Amino acid sequence: MDLGIKGKWALVCGASKGLGRGCAEALVREGVNVVIVARGREALEKTAAELVANNDHSTTGSVIFVAADITTAEGRAAVFAAPGGPGVNFDIVVTNAGGPPPGDFRDWDREAWIKAVDANMLTPIELIKATVDRMAARGFGRIVNITSSAVKAPIDILGLSNGARSGLTGFVAGVARSKLAAQGVTINNLLPGKFDTDRIAVTVRAAAEKSGKSVEDIRRAQQAQIPAGRYGTPAEFGAICAFLCSVQAAYITGQNILPDGGAYPGTY
Repeated sequence: MDLGIKGKWALVCGASKGLGRGCAEALVREGVNVVIVARGREALEKTAAELVANNDHSTTGSVIFVAADITTAEGRAAVFAAPGGPGVNFDIVVTNAGGPPPGDFRDWDREAWIKAVDANMLTPIELIKATVDRMAARGFGRIVNITSSAVKAPIDILGLSNGARSGLTGFVAGVARSKLAAQGVTINNLLPGKFDTDRIAVTVRAAAEKSGKSVEDIRRAQQAQIPAGRYGTPAEFGAICAFLCSVQAAYITGQNILPDGGAYPGTY
């Protein structure tokens, strides 16, 4: 299927690895020009080279990388000032920040909460604010926020993530249903379940330490609880993201899409 987004410009955050990279790969494959951002320059530069090398050069989009902390005003300014990039005139924005650390809520002070809210709620809002009106003026825009399945099914050791991401979800529910929807701009959230990324490795280690079980035992137990019988892959996640950015997805907005292998037990 031609997703109809060849030649568009996309910003993909946290794109040096994991789910962010999966999204960038899928968009580049569709001929989208992508600006990828992450804090680690070496990994990001390697990813940029691989994104181009792994795709058909007759259809692939261009890739620009910016090593910056997107959660800071300086980092966002660097992205918008990237040489060869579109400035603030992105057609697609994929927001993504590393999840806050797991732990016991009794141990989190105000600084820990502010850091979590800043990265996982306020930063996506700032990126939306900087780009959405220009999308509306052009009659096309796609914003996809990578959040977490914990928004629907909170995880006890991920209280910082539960709170901050739920705040973003509430914000998006309102703004996605504003006049932007009639101006060709969609805003949706992707709520990943358990995908085989560095993030899952962190939470598995935390669960292992808490339970006294081995990491491998925790991994096996978790995958046994997923109806699909396995963790998801970044490539699968990226394909869903690319579809939400497509012209075919123009009638989908304000939604929370839950790719989790069937793990969530609810009807709604």
